[in-house]
Amino acid sequence: MEVFALIGESGTGKSYKSILVADNNGIDTIIDDGLLIKDGKKLAGSSAKRELTSIQAVKRAIFMYKDHAQEVKDKLKEINPDKILILGTSQRMVEKIASALDLPKPQHLIFIEDISSEIEILKARKMRRDFGKHVIPVPTIEIKKDFPNYLIDPLKFFLKKKGKKSVGEKSIVRPRFNMIGKLIISENVIEQLVKASAAQTKIKQVLKTNVEIGEEGVNIDTEIILGYPGKNLKLVGQDFQQKTIELVENLTGLDVLKIDVRIKGLQIEKK
Repeated sequence: MEVFALIGESGTGKSYKSILVADNNGIDTIIDDGLLIKDGKKLAGSSAKRELTSIQAVKRAIFMYKDHAQEVKDKLKEINPDKILILGTSQRMVEKIASALDLPKPQHLIFIEDISSEIEILKARKMRRDFGKHVIPVPTIEIKKDFPNYLIDPLKFFLKKKGKKSVGEKSIVRPRFNMIGKLIISENVIEQLVKASAAQTKIKQVLKTNVEIGEEGVNIDTEIILGYPGKNLKLVGQDFQQKTIELVENLTGLDVLKIDVRIKGLQIEKK
């Protein structure tokens, strides 16, 4: 296996440039901040950006947690890539990561200063310092479940090779250990979204809604009155569930873990 390393201080734009480096060197597998990524998809691992403290984030990034390291090692054995790119803040760090994952010592060292201009690095530092923004080289849809309770911004990028241009996507997150930009949503907001969803269906009234918001997402329990006659009651309830999930997830960034719907009555529609 041929191991490449992209090295640069924190906040200098390594993750932003990683896909370009990988593309230029024919690499389809990346190790970045605790994640194993192949062809733009997360295969294994947990993002260090989910950790509550910067110390925990560093431990996650260098695979100090045995179960985390084992998960990634098992997947690496399964896919057995010819080339892999490891991101780190120093040569020592990338060598630690390689050792923790039973990979060969990196043979090719690429430094961020060699592929980014001074202006690009300054811009990346400003985005990190002033806005707490971190880039993950994975499309937003691939990591949404890893960052419950956080809005994730998609970031389009372009690659041009041999006259062909392709469009991809990276993601911007605000880590837990950097509290800038954390999104706090009250239960009342979810209740109002449930009512808005009900207005789009055959539901006549939302009697009661209980909302529990946790670290992993939101649980919703609601009681409703349906209009009758109408569609099959089960289908109406399922339609209401789906519309509520889409509305809550799209507008708040929260993951709906469960939504229980109880039909407490029917309201006869007069002709």
